[in-house]
Amino acid sequence: MDPRAPLVLDTRELGRRPGSQREVEQTVPAPADLGIEVLAVPEGSPVVLDLRLEAVMEGVLVTGTATAGLAGECVRCLDAVTDEVEARFQELYVYDDDGDSRQGDDQDDDVSRLERDLLDLEPVLRDAVVLALPFQPLCEEDCPGLCTECGARLADDPDHGHEDPVDPRWAGLAALRQDPGDAPA
Repeated sequence: MDPRAPLVLDTRELGRRPGSQREVEQTVPAPADLGIEVLAVPEGSPVVLDLRLEAVMEGVLVTGTATAGLAGECVRCLDAVTDEVEARFQELYVYDDDGDSRQGDDQDDDVSRLERDLLDLEPVLRDAVVLALPFQPLCEEDCPGLCTECGARLADDPDHGHEDPVDPRWAGLAALRQDPGDAPA
């Protein structure tokens, strides 16, 4: 773990004394691929972190929020969407002592661990931000989307319409239809 990485935090100041804590407020550049396909935090854009690091018996408890700008596209009309996300998270980073009895195959992979009193916040940040994103981002709450026939943006032309398409299975019957004025007297 690189101690100079923006999302790597040093916890030595807490001194492994349960109850000691430290407040951290910093702005870091967003890592790559922070989001989903249609909405994400642009790589390198500022992410504001407001954190509390607290020493507990097992390790360091990190509680905080991350605030960042979002860019993407509306899932209905494909217009550009900009928004902001505030993700809250809490994670316990367990001390990784050499004398830990869970070393080897029994070690739990779901547990976040400190490495030489350093913690990597990126996986927790990534999980929190992705879970805080809207499942289907929209440019407007009532976005009408695109015309299914021609792809025109319906918000630009609310009166846009096409004649109802004829089901190809019934198209042959159209020739049999007579005009009511042509009916024999």
